[in-house]
Amino acid sequence: MKYKIEKNTVQETLIIPLYARKVCSELYPNLYRDETAVRLIDEIDYDFSEAEKNSRGLMQRFGSLEVAMRQNDLAFEVRDYLKSHPNAAVVNLGCGLDSTGRSCDNGSCKIYNLDFPDVIAVRNELLPAGEREENIPCDLNNTEWFRKIDSSNGAVFFSSGVFYYFLTEQVKALVQQMADAFPGSVLVFDAANRTAVKMIAKTWLKSAKIKDVGAYFAVSDAQKEISPWNSRLKVTSRGYMLGYNDLRDPSVSGFFRFLARVGDGMMKMQIVKINF
Repeated sequence: MKYKIEKNTVQETLIIPLYARKVCSELYPNLYRDETAVRLIDEIDYDFSEAEKNSRGLMQRFGSLEVAMRQNDLAFEVRDYLKSHPNAAVVNLGCGLDSTGRSCDNGSCKIYNLDFPDVIAVRNELLPAGEREENIPCDLNNTEWFRKIDSSNGAVFFSSGVFYYFLTEQVKALVQQMADAFPGSVLVFDAANRTAVKMIAKTWLKSAKIKDVGAYFAVSDAQKEISPWNSRLKVTSRGYMLGYNDLRDPSVSGFFRFLARVGDGMMKMQIVKINF
């Protein structure tokens, strides 16, 4: 029995990134493989014809490569933290149907997946929590969820494609409170500059009828802009298209490598890492 997802529902917003991860796995198998996404697409009753059609255009294929690189980079940072903190909490902020926590599981860490209650309801059906794993329904901006995270052996928090939808003040408040609550932990997320955020925002801002794009979280120089938020923050960043991988793979065209340089350079598409 397949799990049915209707059009024009909040649940539908989970389909787009999930489908992108499936497409990445098909287009760039040497660079990225998400078996869970491939499996879940088969388990969901949904009309994928439009997503399929859209996924084959040139810029859509580049978008899939962006998704692949972003997930790889975040997973790299999670695994890197687990090397020195093997029993840490691995916390996926705004998890959707992403299984990065599981793919980084070292057999002793604790995995937490956080998202809105209606998203977690879908996740519980399609990706029920395994052992050492917990799916937590919450609003990330309400820090009640802090109490549910056992960070006694360290914690690595990561967030993929989420903070673009937050106001700068919300991200700042969250980071400041996390710095106080989880000393010694790390937060890793993707970010981009104002130009890129305006492009990302074009579609959803229109539907949400939001006028002021300027209030949304965007970063050009992460160290300079985020470090003043709290004296104990150690902020670093790397381009997310080429900062972790040179993309010298036969599946990636020279044109896409050029676009990757533009993304990391002019758009400041980056992975920001904050040590608390």
